[in-house]
Amino acid sequence: QVQLVESGGGSVQAGGSLRLSCVASGFTYSSYCMGWFRQAPGKEREGVAGLDIDGRTSYADSVKGRFTISKDNAKNTLYLQMNSLKPEDTAMYYCAASHSFYPAFRQSEYNYWGQGTQVTVSS
Repeated sequence: QVQLVESGGGSVQAGGSLRLSCVASGFTYSSYCMGWFRQAPGKEREGVAGLDIDGRTSYADSVKGRFTISKDNAKNTLYLQMNSLKPEDTAMYYCAASHSFYPAFRQSEYNYWGQGTQVTVSS
């Protein structure tokens, strides 16, 4: 059974940091591209950060220089380090796995999704 389980969300003041984790199971984790997405109330889900099989990373313009995506294949875990958080970063954050090559933020190319973890940033 495929599972992606996110954790690490919470409430933080603007300027603070959080690290999200996503533990994967039930599939060959190292063979998948991974991504973080988020959805704020009343808005569409958007891509935040992506990590391809070859290690190439991609970021939404709104988080460049503040967020860092990484993974530990030995632990089947994906991370999102979020620094200098802003109120506009408030959203439900999801991790996802794609068997496509270089899916970027094309959500239709992601095969598996987690349930999400809430991040709330107060001003």
